[in-house]
Amino acid sequence: MTVLQIIATTIFIGGYILISLEHEFKLNKAAIALAIGGFLWLLVALFGHIEGIDHILTETSAEIFEIVMFLLSAMSLVEILVHYRLFDIVRGKIFEFGLSEQKQFLVVALLAFIFSGAIDNLTTTIVMIQIARKFFKGENLLRAGAMIVIAANAGGAFSPIGDVTTIMLWLAGKFDTLQLISQGFLPSLVLFGVAVTIMYRQITNSSYDATKEIVTTLRKSEKIIMALVFISFTLPIMMSFISLPPFLGLALGLGVVWIAVDLLKSVAPNETHLSASIEKFISQTDIPALKFFIGILLAVSALNSLGILELLSSTIFGHDPTVTRMIIGNSTLGMISAVLDNVPLTAITIKALHTSISELWVLLALTVGTGGSLLIIGSASGVIAMGLIEGLTSKKYFQIAFIPAFVGYVAAIATWLIQYLIFFS
Repeated sequence: MTVLQIIATTIFIGGYILISLEHEFKLNKAAIALAIGGFLWLLVALFGHIEGIDHILTETSAEIFEIVMFLLSAMSLVEILVHYRLFDIVRGKIFEFGLSEQKQFLVVALLAFIFSGAIDNLTTTIVMIQIARKFFKGENLLRAGAMIVIAANAGGAFSPIGDVTTIMLWLAGKFDTLQLISQGFLPSLVLFGVAVTIMYRQITNSSYDATKEIVTTLRKSEKIIMALVFISFTLPIMMSFISLPPFLGLALGLGVVWIAVDLLKSVAPNETHLSASIEKFISQTDIPALKFFIGILLAVSALNSLGILELLSSTIFGHDPTVTRMIIGNSTLGMISAVLDNVPLTAITIKALHTSISELWVLLALTVGTGGSLLIIGSASGVIAMGLIEGLTSKKYFQIAFIPAFVGYVAAIATWLIQYLIFFS
């Protein structure tokens, strides 16, 4: 490695450590990521002696715009669903069934798995934990919260819009929607099934009475808005079929929903429509997370322009990597994602792993997307759950969830491998 490569790598690793310890140092990880990205490109411009920096940055900016626009539109649409009380309806319907705590546990876990594929794992975790808190207490609540994290991460791993890992890989053209779902659904389902089976046995049926829920009913105009939102989530897939970038689909959907809400304020002026403000919903999205993505992607593109990721690829996968070595490498990266943030991990691998085999990219989405479930700090879903449920500490999560998550993780990789050998090799 050259001196410049060593300096750039040191800066990135140092910044990465600060991001991992953001709570201890009381620093915002978005600020750190932006500083790293800007400083590394400054080094490239001053000392890199690289031709075509303008062209490289233009390509990088286009990639960043696609991801940020996609996430911003998706987050805004989810905020609309929250405002129109979709998840209140779900909670009320569960209460109507009058299930035992064990059965409620299964329903909540299954809904987390399903919702994560339809929206995203982070939002799903927040919503489902709010629902779980209505039905569980004590140890049962801790186990339900841990299972929601595992289920949400598993559900997001087979959907192009379910997890930031799959979004990044999908937008990078590493697989299409059909490839991801057909090759990733069964391993994700196996992971979920194994984990929920193990944790289900730990749930005890107590005498705890869940708070009675008022079942929410929707007006026809409110159902129209919800239908438009769900249709919007299918548009990115349709756009990919006609060779248009997926973010255009969500942008189109958000625009149509926005117009519909504004029109209904005059046509059907009930409280839900009148209080709906798309501008406010957009401002409520996780803007710091988007800035974090921007900083990380800038940093990774700078490292790539310096040839550092090529060296990393040779170290992990070899100069002429075999399929076996790439499978082992992807599985290892999944374990690493339990400790390191999967956004930079995925961004680096996109640049460092040189293969056009879509099945291997699906495996990466599976391992990096679900490997974070091994530890509560390994995924944004886990960190959110830790903040929402008192008593769900890193130690407690490890005690109740590591074995189910790990056994499920191994079972998922084994399922992918069997599937690959039978159908795709």
